[in-house]
Amino acid sequence: MPSLGADMEAGTMVEQLVAAGDTVRRGDVIAAVETQKGVIEIEVFENGILAEWLVHPGDTVPVGTPLAVIHDAGGQETPDLPEPSEPEPAPREAPQPVDPGTEPATPEDQPPADPAPAPVQPEIPQTPGVEIPPPDTQRRRITPAARRLAVRSGLDINSIPCQEEKVITRADVIAAATGPPPSRDKTANQMRDAIAAAMSRAKREIPHYYLTHEVDLTATDAFLKDQNADRPPELRLLPGAVYARAIAAALGKYPEFNGHYSQNRLHPRKDVHIGFAIHLRSGGLVAPALFDVSNLCLDEVMEALRDLVARVRVGRYRARELSEATITLSSLGDRGVDQLSPIIYPPQVAIIGIGTPRLRPALYDGRIAPRLMTSVTLAADHRASDGHRGARLLRRIEKLLQEPEKL
Repeated sequence: MPSLGADMEAGTMVEQLVAAGDTVRRGDVIAAVETQKGVIEIEVFENGILAEWLVHPGDTVPVGTPLAVIHDAGGQETPDLPEPSEPEPAPREAPQPVDPGTEPATPEDQPPADPAPAPVQPEIPQTPGVEIPPPDTQRRRITPAARRLAVRSGLDINSIPCQEEKVITRADVIAAATGPPPSRDKTANQMRDAIAAAMSRAKREIPHYYLTHEVDLTATDAFLKDQNADRPPELRLLPGAVYARAIAAALGKYPEFNGHYSQNRLHPRKDVHIGFAIHLRSGGLVAPALFDVSNLCLDEVMEALRDLVARVRVGRYRARELSEATITLSSLGDRGVDQLSPIIYPPQVAIIGIGTPRLRPALYDGRIAPRLMTSVTLAADHRASDGHRGARLLRRIEKLLQEPEKL
């Protein structure tokens, strides 16, 4: 069970997307786990054959508990399987297939496995042999977990009403099959509890210091207008992509702000994985990572950011995106606030907050002129850095934003 944040202690297996005996490759999504932040897709980090599941749908286990055993092509167990924090549950005798209507390949001398029970409560009637709906029924926005549950339950996706945002969730599928959906207040409260736990720990354990600097965004604004002049809306660059590239470039010179603090020491990272604070309309927020920002051009950053936000809004983010951010960017520019003082998300050592750009009188080229200005705030961990270096980081970010065409 991966750790999906400093506040996570346990998770519940809700889906197994790969059957025992199947071949898996690094990056494949093999399971879905429910946490306080929603249902998270779990990736595999080994190539080989999934020999057996150690945790089954409905089981809640602490962080660090092995979920499955993967053998390499030669049949050897992978050497880096983490040690469980509690005694391992007894493996079941028969492997579990992904879909009740589809049986996994098995050796000729063994009978097919029994279908896996539906991992939801209350129990939903099963309809064997249900085929995936034709393409015209797949156009509705639906989370992966909800789609598989609908197929397993024999429900027409087009007939399932949504409760909000026109995105079908697992709760909507359950409601269509068994009755009213569970209270969304409960989910929102769980999210607030998770945020409170993480932020309380951060303020209690991390010696924060704050630096704020006024940054001129006139050149950035002109650059974006020029770049977007002939682009359709879906391909336009947004300020967030420029901010991310400037921060990533600046961190190359000040690496002590990029990494994790654990075991009483800083572990700087060479790669820059920027966590973007994204507000969820159902309540709360998450900060999944945009990976390798320092190695992407502006258009690639924008494409990756657009994809990330779209997936997060419908509950489709992966475990690695929640656990591997090396620094976080929080921008409330569209909310009309001049400045924010963000809280570091452990085990990270820094977070940058950007306020709303506004036209303000400023001294430019020896005269007072209207300039588009914003406040950039750095919250940093005093165990990993000090104010002198933090000030230099902010000045470096400012300089890069004056020359956005070079990012």
